[in-house]
Amino acid sequence: MQQQEIIQLVEGCKKQNQKAQLALYDMFYRAMYNTALRIVQDKMLAEDIMQEAFITVFAKIESLDEVITFPKWLKQIVVNKSLNFLKKEKRFTSLEMSSLKEEVDDGFWSVEETKDVKQIILAINDLKENYRVLLTLYYIEGYDYEEIVQITGFTHVNCRTLLSRAKKSLQKKMQPCLKAII
Repeated sequence: MQQQEIIQLVEGCKKQNQKAQLALYDMFYRAMYNTALRIVQDKMLAEDIMQEAFITVFAKIESLDEVITFPKWLKQIVVNKSLNFLKKEKRFTSLEMSSLKEEVDDGFWSVEETKDVKQIILAINDLKENYRVLLTLYYIEGYDYEEIVQITGFTHVNCRTLLSRAKKSLQKKMQPCLKAII
C-alpha cells in the first residue's frame, strides 16, 4: 500500500498540490534528517540540508521519470547535499589516485551480533571524516562501491582502498570493546 501511496503523492506533487507535498514530506522527513545527520553530525545543519533537499525535490519533481524510484532519488539528493556541505567546509577531501596504493580488501567484515549498535556508531563517529562518511554510506545507508564512487567522485580504486582502511580503523577502535564483552 505504501508504494501506491508514494506514487499518488508524487503525482500530486507534480501538479504542485501542497497537501501532497506536505504528506510526502511527513512520510520521509525523519529518515532523510537521520541520513543527513549521520553524514554531517550536526543537528541544525542536518535540518537545513533536509529542508533544502525537499525544496530541490519539489522544484525538480517533474524530472523524475520513474515514480517508483522516488525514495532512492530523494535519498541521493540528501546525501549529495550533505557531502557538498562537507566538501565546501573542506572536511571531506578527494584524494589523488597516486597517493594511494591499492589495498586488497580482506573480504566481508562484520561485527559480532553481541556487539552493541550504539558502540559501533560511536566508534564510526570517532573516525576521520573520510572514513566516517564512507562507512556510513556503505554500511548504514546501504550504497555499493559503484554508487559511492558516483556520490563522492573518488576513483574506484580510491573508494575500495579508503573503505578497506576505514574498516581496519574501525576494527582497531572496536578491539577494546570486543575484549570487554568476551
